[in-house]
Amino acid sequence: MTAEDGEDVPLSGLRLLDRIGDGGQGEVHAVAGPPGILYKAYRPALRPDGGALAALVRVRRDLVPDERDWWDERTAWPLCRVTDGGRVTGFLMRRAPDSMTWRPPGGGGTKLTELAYLLRPAKAAWRAVVQPTPEERYALAVAVVDLVDRLHAMGLVLGDLSQANVLWTVRPAPAVHLLDCDGIRQAGRGPVLAQADTIDWNDPLAPPGAVTVDSDRYKAALALGRILAQDPYTAPGTVFAPVPGVLDERREAAVRRLYVQAAGPFGSRPSLGEWRTALSGRGVIKLLAARPAPRPAVDPSKFDGARRRGTISLRE
Repeated sequence: MTAEDGEDVPLSGLRLLDRIGDGGQGEVHAVAGPPGILYKAYRPALRPDGGALAALVRVRRDLVPDERDWWDERTAWPLCRVTDGGRVTGFLMRRAPDSMTWRPPGGGGTKLTELAYLLRPAKAAWRAVVQPTPEERYALAVAVVDLVDRLHAMGLVLGDLSQANVLWTVRPAPAVHLLDCDGIRQAGRGPVLAQADTIDWNDPLAPPGAVTVDSDRYKAALALGRILAQDPYTAPGTVFAPVPGVLDERREAAVRRLYVQAAGPFGSRPSLGEWRTALSGRGVIKLLAARPAPRPAVDPSKFDGARRRGTISLRE
């Protein structure tokens, strides 16, 4: 069995191992064969759009090797479809990096290091999660911006961004990893399944059913604000209080400005490029237009007297 070429794999050719995940859309199983490959099986009652899933598989397949490696490090992207009698039952994907997992002190198996553990102060129950320094927290925020920006540059709409579908680590360096990538769609076409939206991570100003780049921009602003402030409830339009040391004065001023703008009307949110500029500290400072120096006032009586004499002297 191979998934690298993107060709469909028959369900009968898979030997399913342990179930390692269970969600609203289906289950995730380890499979026998190449290490690190998982199978996401859609629930039988669901009817996924096989064409939309095939289009996502082609996105990765058409990348050049270096870009594909970048993609695989940061996303659990669909490698190929799994079919049974002509029906799409799910897809194969890679397992998340080991550095983005942790084990509870009392046992209970491995857990994923979800964004939720970055947005709240550390608790004893998950003290095994290595917490970031302010500099590493900043780097994680930049990594989220870079990932969403890359998706948009490729004509993709993320749709659902939440504390449960972004993983992170600071070992050996700050990095993020995106889950539920079958929820992404190409701009202009429908999703694989009906679009999910996470409570407290939705765009309150989006028209009903709208899944657009602008909603992605709002949700990215939510994620950035919550990462930088270590606050799971802050949102554009509320007070932004970053963790001490996470931003210098110039970056904080730029981020505050964009955070206010992100609360604006649907269609007006800052692009990910603007966020990248703000976080880089290269924000543009608007200068007033230069004005010519004022000319010295002229005494009309001196001018009239000189004109009558036929001469004009600057000393007069």
